[in-house]
Amino acid sequence: MTSPVERIAHALHRERHRAGISLSELARQAGVSKATVSQLEAGTGNPSVETLWALATALGVPFSVLVDPPPSDSVLVRRGERSPIASSTAAYSATLLSAGTPGVRRDLYLLEGEPGTPRASMPHPTGTVEHLVLASGRALAGPTETPAELEPGDYLVYRGDEPHTFEALAPGTLAVLVSEQS
Repeated sequence: MTSPVERIAHALHRERHRAGISLSELARQAGVSKATVSQLEAGTGNPSVETLWALATALGVPFSVLVDPPPSDSVLVRRGERSPIASSTAAYSATLLSAGTPGVRRDLYLLEGEPGTPRASMPHPTGTVEHLVLASGRALAGPTETPAELEPGDYLVYRGDEPHTFEALAPGTLAVLVSEQS
């Protein structure tokens, strides 16, 4: 199995060529440096979740296209086996558990957070809807202007194509997120 950095490098290169844009143009559209994109494609970078979201949005592909390994017939994902992608601005990480198959624009993530700085998310592609189930801890999540306080077992659905937030209010906060794109 390839490492997460190798998967990201391969996927980023593939999707950039599929889109027919230069390294410089992708960097410009994503608002990241050309050196960062070059390092990621070479497999030498260590991207934050924000950088990968920006690149995926600029390429017009779901985040999962850049980080998910190829599917097999049966997959068991034990906690800690996949590498989480950490936020550069908050005590927050997202681990892609399952990407939607071709024609299905749905990704499944495990979110882990610790109290501190909220994770602010910029809008994803138009039509994105996020479904969040809190597994443990407490969190403040949803639209930036009207977040809801969640307890274990609570379910929240909100538009992912508008600014939104996730803030852990208790240590060891875990949530499952399904991101749908229409």
